[in-house]
Amino acid sequence: MSGLRTLVVGAGGLLGQQVMRHAPGAVAVSDVPWEELDRAKTVLRQRVRTIGSGPWNVVWCAGPGVVATPKAQIEQERLLFGDFLADLADLAGRTARGAVFFASSAGGVYADSAGPPFTEASTPTPRTPYGIAKLAMEADLRAFAEQTGTPVLIGRIANLYGPGQNLAKPQGLVSQICLTHLSGQPLSLYVPMDTRRDYLYVEDCARMIVAGLAELRQRAATQDGPLVVTKILASGRTTTVGGLLGESTRLFRRRPRVVLGASPAARAQVLDLSLRSTEWAALDRLARTPLPVGIARTAADVAQRLRLSGRQHA
Repeated sequence: MSGLRTLVVGAGGLLGQQVMRHAPGAVAVSDVPWEELDRAKTVLRQRVRTIGSGPWNVVWCAGPGVVATPKAQIEQERLLFGDFLADLADLAGRTARGAVFFASSAGGVYADSAGPPFTEASTPTPRTPYGIAKLAMEADLRAFAEQTGTPVLIGRIANLYGPGQNLAKPQGLVSQICLTHLSGQPLSLYVPMDTRRDYLYVEDCARMIVAGLAELRQRAATQDGPLVVTKILASGRTTTVGGLLGESTRLFRRRPRVVLGASPAARAQVLDLSLRSTEWAALDRLARTPLPVGIARTAADVAQRLRLSGRQHA
C-alpha cells in the first residue's frame, strides 16, 4: 500500500529487528525506557504522534518480560500497553486507516491448558503472571478494536529463535545451546529432556506478521464492524529439548556441556506445549525454515558476536 507506515514497538529486539526488515514503511521504536514508567509513557506517546494521517500499522513486539518475570514488572508492562492504546485510540479517531498486530505468547497463555497440541480453539489457561498479563493485554486490545473499529491481529507466538537473540536474557534455548558450544561455558538445564516445544525461526515469524497484517487490512475493508483475529504463529513441528541437543551435536560434531539442575523458574515450564494453528492456514506456509538450517544460522550469528567481544572459545 502506497504511503503505509509501520510503527514497530520493540524494533531492537529479536522479533522487532526482523519486522523492520520486512514491513513496508517500517519506523523503529527501540529507545523506550521500560523500567521508568512515566518516561516510557512519554516516549511511546511521542512516537504515536509521528504516525501522521496516512495509512498505518502498529506492530507491538516489545516488553522486557519473560515467563519468569516477577508480577510487579509484568504489571508495569501492561499499564504501559494500556496507556499506549489510549493514545492510539485518539489517532484512530482521526483516521480510520490503521491496523494493529500484538505479539502475545503461546507458551504464556496455554501453560496450564489441557490437551496439546493447542489450537486457537483451546481455552487459554496461564500459569504465571507473565501469561496472565499477556491474556489481559489481548483483552485490552479487543476492547480497543471495539471502541475504534481498528482491525487487530493477535499473534500467539511459539518459541522464537534465530539471529539477534539477547544472549544475556534468560530465554532462547537455541541461542544458549549455540553459546555453550562456541564459548565452552556449560549449559544449565532446569527442565526434562523430553520437554516439548514448537521452535519458530524469527524471520519466518516476521514474514507471517507482515503478510497477516496485509490480509487483515484486506478483510477489514469488506467487513462491517471491528475485525479481531487470534492466530497461533508456529512452525507446526514439535521438538524435545533432547532433540535440540542432538541437532546441535550434529552441527558442531561434539556434544555440548550440559549441567542438569533445579530452579524455582522451572515451575513456570510445562512439559508439552505442542501447537497447531487452525486459522488463516496460508500464513503457516511461511514457516518454512528447517530447524537444522535455523540452528546453523543462529550459531553463525552467535559466533560473530563472540568474535567481536573476544569471547570465542579456542
